[in-house]
Amino acid sequence: MSNVKSLKIYNRAIELVGKIYKLIELNPKLSKDFSLCDQMKRASVSVPANISEGYCRSQKYFKNYLGIAKGSAN
Repeated sequence: MSNVKSLKIYNRAIELVGKIYKLIELNPKLSKDFSLCDQMKRASVSVPANISEGYCRSQKYFKNYLGIAKGSAN
């Protein structure tokens, strides 16, 4: 079994986290809304976390975790 970092979707999710954090950092108006920023950060981090956790399990569970990750991204 290869490493989760070899998955394109995982790497794209990691890129998304960086973009979300940068967006918040560069937008002073947005960064004033702590609750929204916190939710955006937690949701973005949840995507690669769920991909990673599901990857370590069976294919059945991996599909489920991908669904959870998709929900966090929406």
